[in-house]
Amino acid sequence: MTLIYIRGFLIATQICLIKAKLKAIMSNIDIKHITQISEDKQVITLINVFTVEPQNQERLIKILEQATEEVMRHLPGFVSANIHRSLDGARVVNYAQWKTKEAFEHMLQNSVAQKHMNEALSVSNAEPHLYQVVSVYNR
Repeated sequence: MTLIYIRGFLIATQICLIKAKLKAIMSNIDIKHITQISEDKQVITLINVFTVEPQNQERLIKILEQATEEVMRHLPGFVSANIHRSLDGARVVNYAQWKTKEAFEHMLQNSVAQKHMNEALSVSNAEPHLYQVVSVYNR
């Protein structure tokens, strides 16, 4: 009987340690700032495909990262931004979420944001479009 009690105690202790480790890990992750793609999430999605000469791909990425860090993420209605590079070096995609179409349009009028957008356009061509999520599939 004592052996069963000790095993139970050890298992309970291990569970508590695992929970504590998970809590510590999760406390370092701000879930509300992770890009979430969902049919239920009421956001507007900007998918902007930039065409760029391969030698300018890294420069464009730096411009977009700087614009996002210094300006976009501080504007009202900004939700998230994700920058992707194509493996062939010819494209960069900005997948950004805004709370509303109006918030996105307000950003377009921001003079500091315009400065960064013009800099991006000096090394690339952009094809921006706004979208709504229709369906999501996960494994």
